[in-house]
Amino acid sequence: MGREPKPDRVMRMSVEQPLWQALTGYRVLSLLYAVGLYAVAFGEYSHPLGAGAYLLAVAVWTACTFRRVSSAERCTLRFLTADLTIAVFGILLTPLVDSHDRIAGGAPTLPSIWTAGSVLGFAIKGGWKWAAWTSAIVGVANIVQRGGFVYDTVHAVVLLWVAGVAIGYVVEVARASERTLARALSIEAATRERERLARDIHDSVLQVLAMVQRRGAAIGGEAAELGRMAGEQEIALRGLVSSGLSRPPAADAETAAPYQRYGAVAAPDAGDVHEAHEVPGARTAYDAEAAADDAAPCDLRTLLAPHAGSRVTFSEPGAPVLLARASAAELAAAVGAALDNVRVHAGEEARTWILVEDEPDAVTVSVRDDGPGFPEGRLAAAEAEGRMGVALSIRGRLRDLGGTAEWFSAPGQGTEVELRVPRIPRDVKGGKA
Repeated sequence: MGREPKPDRVMRMSVEQPLWQALTGYRVLSLLYAVGLYAVAFGEYSHPLGAGAYLLAVAVWTACTFRRVSSAERCTLRFLTADLTIAVFGILLTPLVDSHDRIAGGAPTLPSIWTAGSVLGFAIKGGWKWAAWTSAIVGVANIVQRGGFVYDTVHAVVLLWVAGVAIGYVVEVARASERTLARALSIEAATRERERLARDIHDSVLQVLAMVQRRGAAIGGEAAELGRMAGEQEIALRGLVSSGLSRPPAADAETAAPYQRYGAVAAPDAGDVHEAHEVPGARTAYDAEAAADDAAPCDLRTLLAPHAGSRVTFSEPGAPVLLARASAAELAAAVGAALDNVRVHAGEEARTWILVEDEPDAVTVSVRDDGPGFPEGRLAAAEAEGRMGVALSIRGRLRDLGGTAEWFSAPGQGTEVELRVPRIPRDVKGGKA
């Protein structure tokens, strides 16, 4: 028995975190700008020491609260209110420490553009409504400071209001998108786990129930009744697995879960199209202890070579075909399932050819038989009927590895299954392992 698979991890990203980081930098740079304006016009203030004392207080406040605007959790409403209060106080203090001529000439307020940091903090924290109210408060303070509606003051106030509302709206949209993405990732993780469980159920419980049903009917007597009950349970369980299975898109497939079942499985229902079942000695047991390191290289040939026999021809490139242990084991299990299908549907006398192709970026294994084949659409019909052997035992395994499984068949022309697995599996983040 293989190791228990690691649960899918849902990585949560904060789309607004870069905005908090930008706000942190803005507060520092805008403070330096305000101090620079004060230094340039030092001699023009009516009370330069009073203005300097205020800017010193702002500098201390900014330094002490530097990390408070680094995230939404640290930037509380109480802190934002205090920050806005300091900014408004500086605006209203300007007429008391600056000369009337400078104010009439359009000189900036003491906090200058540092005030916008408070508005932007409210915008990021609470959205566009908070930004609208706080920018309105700052606007009123600026109008009071200038003593009326002046063009340049109104222009600056409107600009601040538009910028705050726009950023607040963008943050709200980003948060909604983040919640949608988190739900989608959670659903995908749950879907993948359901599919893994359904595959294990199909490879074990359903196959055993089908075998009990057939052998019970063959023995007769009380065994026949036991077989009938097993058949009923198989039908019910197969319907449950089929109805509860939701398949994720192949493009979003992540790295395969560690190989679950390295041994053989029981016989399928004879009605399945290319289902897996147990053939004693047909599969090589995979060393569970070696599977402790799923990423360690494994020669795929050692897992496929035991399938060779009088009716099965095995062709390989003559050199080690290295894959990660988990990938090699899953690919070998899919090949075993394909061979089992040949025995069930093409008969024990059918000839089979296994071809391994070692390519630079992928490994391809083809399983071809000279059986009767099947018409187009038969696989889809079998899956719709709840017979998930192909969908789970073969295609599901390859899809979880980031690979593909394709069938080529026609009545009277045999069947070929092409299994392709990328050499470097994708990790849970979609990158390269």
